[in-house]
Amino acid sequence: MRSIAAFNDGWTFLAGFDPARAGEVQDGAAVALPHNAVDLPFAYFDEASYWRPFTYQKRFTADPDWAGKEVYLVFDGAMADSVVYLNGVEIVAHPDGYSPFEARLTDHLKPGENLITVKIDGSENPAIPPFGARIDYLTYAGIYRDVWLRVTPKVFIENFKVETPDVLGPLKGTKVAVALANPADMPISGCVTGYLMDAEGNEVTRYWLAIEDEQVTLEFPPQRDLRLWDLDSPYLYEMVVRLNTPHGVDERRVRFGYRSVEFTTEGFRLNGKPLKLRGLNRHQSFPYVGYALGRTAQERDADILKDTLKLNMVRTSHYPQSSWFLDRCDEIGLLVFEEIPGWQHVGNEAWKAASIENVRNMIRRDWNHPSIVIWGVRVNESKDHHAFYAETNRLAREMDPTRPTSGVRCIVESEMLEDVYAMNDFILGMEEIGGNRPRTPLRPQKEVTGLDHAVPYMITEFNGHMYPTKVYDQEQRQAEHVTRHLDVLNAAYGDPEIAGAIGWCAFDYNTHKDFGSGDRICHHGVMDMFREPKFAAFAYASQCEPTDVPVLKPVTSWTRGDRNHGGVLPLIILTNCDEVELSSGNMPTRRFTPDRATYPHLPHPPVIIRREDYPNEEFGHWGMGWQNVTFTGYVDGKAVCKADFVADPVASALVVAPDAPQIITGDSLPVIVRVVDQVGNRLPYMFEPVRVTIEGPGELVGPELLSLVGGSTGFWVIARGAGEIRVCVTHAGLGTVVKTLDAQAAKPAVLSQPKP
Repeated sequence: MRSIAAFNDGWTFLAGFDPARAGEVQDGAAVALPHNAVDLPFAYFDEASYWRPFTYQKRFTADPDWAGKEVYLVFDGAMADSVVYLNGVEIVAHPDGYSPFEARLTDHLKPGENLITVKIDGSENPAIPPFGARIDYLTYAGIYRDVWLRVTPKVFIENFKVETPDVLGPLKGTKVAVALANPADMPISGCVTGYLMDAEGNEVTRYWLAIEDEQVTLEFPPQRDLRLWDLDSPYLYEMVVRLNTPHGVDERRVRFGYRSVEFTTEGFRLNGKPLKLRGLNRHQSFPYVGYALGRTAQERDADILKDTLKLNMVRTSHYPQSSWFLDRCDEIGLLVFEEIPGWQHVGNEAWKAASIENVRNMIRRDWNHPSIVIWGVRVNESKDHHAFYAETNRLAREMDPTRPTSGVRCIVESEMLEDVYAMNDFILGMEEIGGNRPRTPLRPQKEVTGLDHAVPYMITEFNGHMYPTKVYDQEQRQAEHVTRHLDVLNAAYGDPEIAGAIGWCAFDYNTHKDFGSGDRICHHGVMDMFREPKFAAFAYASQCEPTDVPVLKPVTSWTRGDRNHGGVLPLIILTNCDEVELSSGNMPTRRFTPDRATYPHLPHPPVIIRREDYPNEEFGHWGMGWQNVTFTGYVDGKAVCKADFVADPVASALVVAPDAPQIITGDSLPVIVRVVDQVGNRLPYMFEPVRVTIEGPGELVGPELLSLVGGSTGFWVIARGAGEIRVCVTHAGLGTVVKTLDAQAAKPAVLSQPKP
């Protein structure tokens, strides 16, 4: 039976690489994976610092029980141009930085101690996507995802794909295409059995076939009473495939779901029901460590997108992202638009061939994820290349006819070779830079496509670089940032031909010097890099139903003089409540309803309080005393939430908020630090330093001395052993706050999908 063991601990790392020394043990720093080759400051760094080769090594002892078996290392991802050596012999080279790859150790293992050496190179190699021109994100360097040691029989299950035809009928079919691996060219005989298991681990049915070659297709008899995978009920089944041959028994498991997706000229349908897609783009990067945060960080991002921002879709801009992230999207019901690596540039024929291979790798890795509803087979925002994109579409449809293809462009009248026309529409804001049309949230579909008929159509980016906004920007700018997101969402909801809109973007991210604000940061997110929300985050969160969670977020810090003209009016209140009540000092208490005249199509328009709503009062007039205020949200006549602001905010408390009280050895946990006022509101113009110390078996990710940015900052703690980890954060005026984390030993790894 196959065995899988985590291979993340016990590595050494050093800068540079000498192929002549690949078989020698070299002096290096002790590290664990995932690992970032060069940790970067939060801002104002030189990204070229990691544009060079590095060496990873690990010594291990061959188990005598491996005799007669296949032994592989499985790399989830390494950036980039990886070459793996065993005892000085090159085993495999893998240029791409985003797809998994395997190193077959079997033929070069020796009894006793063995040495693995891995060369990676962070240089932006123009021969491979996404490189060849400037790209608006960083790729970092290092073995930034997990590595696994896999031992199997000589003939084993390489991969399998589960297809679920006719899911909307009373009888649901299940088809499993199994690919076997036989690297030693052994004679093949035996059988393959598939077990359909429900989420509780009960067997639903099984089916088996005798095998004659390396491809087997199991077609299960249609079953009744199978549950659908949906946003509110993301029910996952498990397919267990067992191979029995004279060489031994092998078994693989993947989770999948029964669901149907359809993009039409009248929008998107999930399981036959119309659904307006509301999403944001995500980069998988984090401050300081780039890509190199493990399972918990990946899962937490998915949770933030679904549970905090209340999205139903995410786009993995601009590359396939962690399997842990996609697994979590499966578990919580978050739809995914996944695309190949790239940004505007298309290289020569060899480059295109590598990109076509990226299509193959992406689909083969991720075809069992029910959350993925569309394949992006075009390099983001690139020009038309007919033969190239005809082939990426052909390959995608051949490998997976169950999902549509798309390609994200920013040019109008681009050739449509895909099933869904995807557009990055930044028309809103063009009027400010010389556009010849009034403020327009989105262009009409036919103007974009140049076609005389409607096609399946969606918006894959908007806002972003047109209006970068920081958490500490003046209130008036942040209000405009909110309005721009609301305008596009309203337009998308109001156009039945648009499947949905995915904004740019969820989180701020580090970038090259050619982009962003000069600080190596693109402040395009509705959250900052630590996942702290800007006001615009609540433009999305407020679109959920109040039965899910009531949302009430006034777009203000409640100060008289932050806006150009003074005061706080007009005041946007992002909410899903029926009414909002304002109570402040001696002002008469008033209730306001959502502005459906301005935003007729949004599920939950904001409340907007304008100057004309107080025609007879000097609301916030210069010279009068500034008062405290309370906003109260009402649903069905009942108060369900409130927001308080004080007129005289002062730094009152240091808040240290770990994401959870427990942490697993080898994993990371985010910790957010805030300085808040008397009623718990973050102070938006607080930039003082805090000092972080870690006691116990924990490692700090980030510098010990941190500056608050708009009243908050963050860091990660990695558990390097079991026991109590004390996290101490000190502010000069507010003292020290101590939080205790319970670091627990890692349990045996259970990979949901894909399993190596």
